[in-house]
Amino acid sequence: MTDLKKKNTLLYNIIFVIVGGALLFFLLNAPEESTARIPYDENHQRFYSMGKKEAEKFCDSCHYQEGDAPLPIDHPPKYRCLFCHKKVEKNGN
Repeated sequence: MTDLKKKNTLLYNIIFVIVGGALLFFLLNAPEESTARIPYDENHQRFYSMGKKEAEKFCDSCHYQEGDAPLPIDHPPKYRCLFCHKKVEKNGN
């Protein structure tokens, strides 16, 4: 192996370690999940057996501006509710 190949290999390894370390640092410092989960109550229980896209079709029936449970005014677009709002797991989390 020539000196130039050894230097290139060393450089690539250093770059790999730096990028990997930066990604690891970024992922370990990510904020905790803060989005509310879908409650497992009598209003939402029937949606747990459905797929995400199927269940999302029903969100607007209650969560519109004049509905029973309106969304805050600054809420992001709501066409993909279950992308952010996860179902509660069976153990309650």
